[in-house]
Amino acid sequence: MIEGIIIKGIGGFYYVDTQVGLIECRARGVFRKNKIKPLVGDYVLIRITKEDEKTGYIEEIKERKNEVKRPAVANIDQLVIVFSVKNPNPNFLLLDKLIIASEVNLLEPVICFNKIDLVDDEECIKYKDMYKNTGYDMIFTSKYNEESINQLRKILENKTTVFSGPSGVGKSSLMNAVQPNFSLKTGEISEKLKRGKHTTRHAEIMKLDFGGWVVDTPGFSSYNLENIDYHDLYNYFKDIKKFSNHCKYRTCLHYKEPDCSVKDALNNELISYNRYNNYIKLLEEIKNGGKNV
Repeated sequence: MIEGIIIKGIGGFYYVDTQVGLIECRARGVFRKNKIKPLVGDYVLIRITKEDEKTGYIEEIKERKNEVKRPAVANIDQLVIVFSVKNPNPNFLLLDKLIIASEVNLLEPVICFNKIDLVDDEECIKYKDMYKNTGYDMIFTSKYNEESINQLRKILENKTTVFSGPSGVGKSSLMNAVQPNFSLKTGEISEKLKRGKHTTRHAEIMKLDFGGWVVDTPGFSSYNLENIDYHDLYNYFKDIKKFSNHCKYRTCLHYKEPDCSVKDALNNELISYNRYNNYIKLLEEIKNGGKNV
C-alpha cells in the first residue's frame, strides 16, 4: 500500500497526493459502515487498482491529530486569521470570534494584519497594542513587502495552516505572494480532476515548496458561540484570563461585579478597552441565545 494525504474530496471521490502522483480514490465500504468519513488533511494508506494506476481505494485512515467540523478538515496545526488594516477596515469583534474558534478547535491562532502599505507605522502599533498580554503570534504583511512575506513563510513552514478572514482582506494575494505558482498549481490540479476550474466551495490542501501545507477553504469566515458556556468565555480571552486570579468572587464574570482584578487591569491599560468591550458583547450574545456577527 501507498501512503498519502487527501488534498480534496468531491462527490465520493478523494484525491490523494502520494510519492507516485495524484491518485483518485474511493473509500472502502467499511468506513461508511462504521460512519467514518475521510477528510481533507487525512493521512491515508491506499491500494492502487490493477486496471488503472491513477485510481485506487482508501484502505486505512491514520489517527487524526484533530478534526475541524466547519470546514471539515483534519490534522491542522494553526489558523492564520487575516484582516486588512484598511480597505476594508478590520472587524475586531469578528477577529476575536475567530480567535475563539481556533482555540475551541485546538489550533494555534496567528493574527495577520494585511495591506500595511495603506497605513503608517503608528496605525500598526495601535493594532499591536490592542493584543498585548495575549501571547498570540502577530504579523503585519503586504504583498508588496518581501520582508513581511518571508516572515509569513517562516510561520507557515512545515505546518498545516488554515487561512481565515472576511472577503477582500487579501488572503488569496498573500498565498500567491508566499508561493507565486499557487494559481498555476491549483489550475493543474483542477485539470487533473477534470471538474472545472478551481473554486473555494470545497476545502483543498495545497503543498508549499518550502515545506508545509495551506488549506484553501470557504469556511472559518464566521463563527457562532452556541457551544460555549458564558461562565467559560473569559478562558478564551488570554489577556482577560491572565488578570482574573485575584477577583473577590470565584464566579466573577468581570462585568458588573465589584473588586474585579480584570477591571483593575483594564484601568491600568494592561488590557485594551476594545478587547474588553468585545468580551462583554460576546458575553451578552451567549446569554441571549447567540447571534452571528
